[in-house]
This record gives sequence, C-alpha cells and structure tokens, in this order.
Amino acid sequence: MALRARRHGGNGLEAWPGYVDALSTLLMVIIFVLLVFVLAQAFLSVALSGRSKELDKATHEISALSQALSLEQGKESGLEQSLKQLTATLAARSAERDRLQTQLAAAAARNTSVQAQADAAQAQAREAAARADALSSQMADLQKTVTADKETIRLKLADLANLSEQVRALTALRDELERQAQDAAAKAMTDAQRRAAVEAQLSDERKLGDSARAQIALLNQQIDSLKDQLAGIAKALDLARAQGREKDTQIGNLVQKLNTALASKVEELQQYRSEFFGRLRAVLANRPGIAVIGDRFVFQSEVLFPVGSAELTPAGVAQIGALASTIKDIAAQIPSDVRWVLRVDGHTDPQPVKGGTYASNWELSAARAITVVKLLIAEGVPADHLAATGFGEYQPFGPGDTPDAYAKDRRIELRLTDR
Repeated sequence: MALRARRHGGNGLEAWPGYVDALSTLLMVIIFVLLVFVLAQAFLSVALSGRSKELDKATHEISALSQALSLEQGKESGLEQSLKQLTATLAARSAERDRLQTQLAAAAARNTSVQAQADAAQAQAREAAARADALSSQMADLQKTVTADKETIRLKLADLANLSEQVRALTALRDELERQAQDAAAKAMTDAQRRAAVEAQLSDERKLGDSARAQIALLNQQIDSLKDQLAGIAKALDLARAQGREKDTQIGNLVQKLNTALASKVEELQQYRSEFFGRLRAVLANRPGIAVIGDRFVFQSEVLFPVGSAELTPAGVAQIGALASTIKDIAAQIPSDVRWVLRVDGHTDPQPVKGGTYASNWELSAARAITVVKLLIAEGVPADHLAATGFGEYQPFGPGDTPDAYAKDRRIELRLTDR
C-alpha cells in the first residue's frame, strides 16, 4: 500500500512540470494573441483616424464644391442677364451703326459736291490770281510810264523855270540899258544917236524876247500834251483800280467759299475725331497705365516696353492689337478724301540711357514710336495714315525730378490730327 502510494506520489510530481509548461505556453499564446489584438486595434485606430480625416477633408471639399457650384450657378445667371443686356446693346449699336452709315453716305455725297465746288472755286481763284497778276503787271508798266512822264515834266518845268529866269534877267537888263541909255543921252548923245542906240537895244531885246516866247510856247504845248497823257494814265489807273476792286471782291468771295469748304472739312474731321476718341475711350477704359489728356491717349512706357528697350511686352502687344482693331473699324468709315493722320509720339525721361543699344533718348523714343507704328501696320492699319515721332526727354509730362515724375515722362502718346 505504501509502495503504491509512493508510486502514485511519484507520478503526480512528474506530471506537474508538463502542466506548468502547457500553462506557460498557453499564457504566452494568450499574451501574444492579446498583443496582436492590441497592435491590430492600434493599427486599426490609426487607419480609422486617417480615414476619418480623409472623410472630413472629402466632406469639406464636397461643401466647397457645392458652394462653388452655387456661385457658378449665380454667375451663370448673371452672365445670362449680361448676355441679354449685351444682345440688346448690340441691337441698339447695330441700329446706330446703320444710322451713322446712312449719315456717312449722305455726308460723302455732300462732301463730293463741296469738293467739286471747292475745285471750281480754286480754278476761279487761280484764274482771278492770273488776271490779278496781269493787271498788276499792267499797273506796274503804267506806273513806270507815269514815273518817266513825271520825270520828263519835271525836266521841262525846270527848263521853263530857267527860261523864265532868263526872261526876267533880260527884262532887268533891258531896264538897266534903258536907264543907261537915258543917262548917256542926257549927257552926250544927240537925239538921233539916242534913238539909234535905243532901237538897237530894243531890236536885241525883241529878238531875245521872241526866242524866249517861242520856247515858252513850245514848253506850254509839251506841258499840255503831258497833262493829256497824265489824264489818260489817271483814267487807266482808275479803270485798273476798279477792275482790281472787282477782282478783289471775286477773290474775297472765292476765299470765303474756300474757307467754308475747309471749315466743313475740319468739322467733318472733328466729327470722326470725336467718334475716334469715344471708341478708343470705351476700349481703353479703366486699364492701368493709360490716361486720356485733352486730345491725346497716353500710355505709360512700362505698360508697353521693358525699361530701356523698344521691344513690346506681351501685354503691350495685346494693348496695341486691341487699339489697332478699333482704329481699323473707324478708318473704314472715314471717307478717303479726309486727310487724317494718327501720330504716335515717343517720350522719355531726362535720365541718360544705360547700355549700348541706344545712344540717346532721341533714338530710344523714336524706336519705341516706330515699333508701335510697325505693329499697327501689321495689324492692318493703313500705313499712309500713321506717323512716328520721337521727342526724347524734351517734352516732359510735368515738372519735377522725382521717380514718379520720371515714370510719367516715359510714355507713348496717340493723337489724331490732319495732314
């Protein structure tokens, strides 16, 4: 019995380590499983947190897209309304364009008539000028003749004055001789001698008096003839003056007609200039760096060109392209006989040019103006209605030597004028 008990006791002790090993193994497995579960939970929490963030982000994006969609729908509604307004405006502008074209056709017809009248007036003015020149030549010849005749009369009158002086001298001599003869006769001569001496003296005096009277009579005849010539010349001068006044009246009428025709042309050009400025003002309104000053459109150079360069920037090309389109539309409506020119003026500030591309501000301003003109020509604007001028730094925008004043000096100006 004791031995059996020991046997049983010995088997129990031998089995215990196996249970311990199994329990420890099971515990390790359980711990490992728990660890795996915890790690899985942690990874899952991280994944769920990321998914939650992505879900929140997606929710925000969906909300933003919904707002953007609402805005786009609002914009679409506004655009539809704007489109309706633009359609109505386009219809009104089309009607206005048709009305202006009708007026333009009528103005062109009137202009043709006025031009014909102006040509006729110019022809009459040229004919009147030729007649006036011929009349002036005749008057000059008559004036020369009158001058020569006056000189002849002056010489004759001088001769007559000399003869009169001689007659007076002879008369005085005769009186003196008579007195001497009387004295001599009273002293020593006989009556016969006195008579002979007196008769001799009287004969000499008669001869001298007859010669002087003959010369005086001849001079009087010449004076009468010259007076007749002067009267004829005076009549011719009066006739020439009357014809000259008549020609002056005709010339004044022709000049008045020409002035009226020119005023009509100027008024017509002013009408197109007003339309030109109105259309350009509508195209260039509210654009930075562009201002309307008087009859000029002023572009700041920084809008069109890099500093110190005459090459247009992409923004400058776009600006000039839009400008060219408007100019072409207006040029197509202006009659061919209206002599208009779009002048492109280049200006710089007074600071010296840096770099070796351009030697002076003159060259830089002229190069920029020429660049703008070339682009306008490339866009279809007629070259015979364009002019490029460079003013350098000699036409500043305003007083001052600050950077802001220099920036205003650097500009391109457009001006519509006549040739």
